[in-house]
Amino acid sequence: MVMDEEMTTLTERGTWTLVPPPFGTDVVGCRWVFVVKFGPDGTMDRYKARLISKGFTQTYEVDYFDTFSPMARLSTIRVLLSVAVNRDWPISQLDVKNAFLYGDLQEAVYMEQPPGYVAQGETRVCRLKKAIYGLKQSPRAWFDKFSDIVTAVGFARSSADHSLFIRKTSLGLVVLAVYVDGILLTSDDQEGVALTKQHLRQHLVTKDMGSPKYFLGFEISRKTNSLVLSQHKYALDLLKEAGLTGAKPA
Repeated sequence: MVMDEEMTTLTERGTWTLVPPPFGTDVVGCRWVFVVKFGPDGTMDRYKARLISKGFTQTYEVDYFDTFSPMARLSTIRVLLSVAVNRDWPISQLDVKNAFLYGDLQEAVYMEQPPGYVAQGETRVCRLKKAIYGLKQSPRAWFDKFSDIVTAVGFARSSADHSLFIRKTSLGLVVLAVYVDGILLTSDDQEGVALTKQHLRQHLVTKDMGSPKYFLGFEISRKTNSLVLSQHKYALDLLKEAGLTGAKPA
């Protein structure tokens, strides 16, 4: 059951501890969200359940402060892909499982127990320790954690785009861009790439997707000296939303 899988992950990550609700403290609600993940060709990949906190009930300077989190710009991704193709560098795509849960909360945030999984009595609430999805500060907490992980092994953050990280090695450059839980990695130093992946695996649960086929809504097709980006699935989704899937071209 997908909810059981999500609860197992939340428990393994030490996402919260159950405590009596402190007097006068706001308690954030939560809900289950169910999604269907699709592959780049539009076929169903898997079902997923995610526990989402109702962060819209949080109060500024009470249970959250800074919320801004850098995300790689589309222009940065395009430049990274272009450089890799022009220099004939391999490109790797990594996916971080439940990325936000790696972020450590600095504020005291209390949340209701997940619907259907109430333990130790309904009077207990979750004292959150990790940046669960839905909290206003979760994206920033995750990015700060990721930044600490990669800068610890010599990556430097780009001043042009804070989601782009570059590491100089004795054999060349390792370039890494992160967008939420998706990572693109390219380099002329394959030993450096292998060491980077190994380092990430020591701190995060990652899935190596190999050469990217689908990223940020783009289908990616790499040929010998070129790379093609298309949005075929996105176009089909727009047609479906507009009720025009049966329309014929003029």
